[in-house]
Amino acid sequence: MKEITISMPAKINLSIDVKSRLENGYHNVEMIMQAINLYDTVIVEKTNNRITLNCSLPYVPKDQRNIAWKAAEQFFSHCPCKGGARITLKKNIPVAAGLGGGSSDAAGVLKALNALYDNCLKDIQLFQIARRLGADVAFFLSGGTQLARGIGDELTMLPCLEGVDVVLVKPDFSVSTRWVYENFDPDLVEKRPDTSRLISAIEAMDIKTLAGNMENVLESVTVRKYPELQTIMDRFIEYGALGSRMSGSGPTVFGLFIDPPSAEAAREKFMKDYTNVYHCRTIGRGDFYG
Repeated sequence: MKEITISMPAKINLSIDVKSRLENGYHNVEMIMQAINLYDTVIVEKTNNRITLNCSLPYVPKDQRNIAWKAAEQFFSHCPCKGGARITLKKNIPVAAGLGGGSSDAAGVLKALNALYDNCLKDIQLFQIARRLGADVAFFLSGGTQLARGIGDELTMLPCLEGVDVVLVKPDFSVSTRWVYENFDPDLVEKRPDTSRLISAIEAMDIKTLAGNMENVLESVTVRKYPELQTIMDRFIEYGALGSRMSGSGPTVFGLFIDPPSAEAAREKFMKDYTNVYHCRTIGRGDFYG
């Protein structure tokens, strides 16, 4: 096998809580992440040496600054086999949007390289590499529905929340995750998520309770700077969403819907004002490879 093509998904955050700031500058978090069927295509070709990377978006770095490149570097630093990789990223997931597209691509590179190089690394080794690259990378090795704690890399698989209709609205600006965390002030948080209640709702597939109790404390930073995001959340509720929140550090806002027609009607309304609007569905663990 010389080449592998993998479809790697985006994610939304059904909840985010920031518990504390650690001495090393990271934050102790608790959040529920959910994979959705908005995919980047990751193509990895086995070569004799060197790493090269191409991307469909001209402004995305194509060198060591790209986390997908870093993933390949880390793989070869641990793999006993010598070789290289030609990586091609076909981007559909918006960049710097709170949807984890870069982390998903990196996880796809790790999985593809391991398959191309005869599964030379064990799953635990891939997970350890992913953790070092970034908390979200570890999530995307499996996807589905997961509870993340610590700095986001202590993962617990939850029952899969499959088939829920989701609409995403990505405004025409991007947000730096680092900037959001650096400016996070716990005293400005008005309401924190009840994680236990959310997990119970997921276990019962009680979408109404889940949607109505989603919280993201990072909105206290991003929405304060960009009030348009609150307007989008309010419009989601007006358009029939069961609940609406910002994903990650933003600026993408999503709404959960009871059925496809309701979601599609909302998408069409948002399309009048925004370019990047998507009607997606939640997916289970491993629904995105191949």
